[in-house]
Amino acid sequence: MNSLVFPVLSLGGLGVVFGLLLGYASKKFAVEVDERVPLVREALPGANCGGCGFAGCDAYADAVVNEGAAANKCPVGGAACSAAIAEIMGVTVDSSEPKKAYVKCQGSCGKAKEKYEYYGATSCIDAANTPGGGSKSCQYGCLGLGSCVGVCAFDAIHVVDGIAVVDEEACVACGACINICPKSVIELAPMSKKVRIACNSHDKGLEVKNVCSTGCISCGLCVRNCPSEAITMVNNLPVIDYDKCTQCAVCVAKCPTKAIANLNEKLETKAANA
Repeated sequence: MNSLVFPVLSLGGLGVVFGLLLGYASKKFAVEVDERVPLVREALPGANCGGCGFAGCDAYADAVVNEGAAANKCPVGGAACSAAIAEIMGVTVDSSEPKKAYVKCQGSCGKAKEKYEYYGATSCIDAANTPGGGSKSCQYGCLGLGSCVGVCAFDAIHVVDGIAVVDEEACVACGACINICPKSVIELAPMSKKVRIACNSHDKGLEVKNVCSTGCISCGLCVRNCPSEAITMVNNLPVIDYDKCTQCAVCVAKCPTKAIANLNEKLETKAANA
């Protein structure tokens, strides 16, 4: 009997000693976590899309608390999420108008010319690295191979008739499509501003007309006719200052190639055909 008691007591004693050592070590070497970190993490939607510029929701929550990252960087959570985080952090947030991804190209199959038929990998990045930068004659236009579709976690962008088209209702402005596009043909635009430049070309005149029937030829009519002086020509392409733009759509009417689009008209047409 004694031969069993001593081993049991020894093991029990060792267990107590190791337990005390582990308890001491856990307190001695504990990494303090700001209690606001889990609160901010709980306020986030958990999409882990990276649209905030960080690796995921956990990284963003830590950055908000410990690195001073802005409280309104989550595109998925929107204004409500920003307000909740701001309340936790005791700060104010910018309540500027939300934006959506926009493809500034209308070079569909019937409008943009092709230099050759492309049979390679269905990736815009691979195609852009081929001789000539892809099959499209316009070196600035959407290649239409859907790299942006592949990275969109919200099914908000699809290739239609050879170009990418954004579903604004589904888009959360995470920026994944913008980052992947090798032609830089996607940008974020204010939701309420439906008059937009629908071309990405920096060529002019016949250089554009020879490759796309709807490209901007840099004629400057939009600049000269804008009553609000909201348009300037930058590197052969008009740029709209949305702070000045009244959405009068005079530029849309004056553009000879229809390279400036009024998305309100497209939405109305879509609704009528639905």
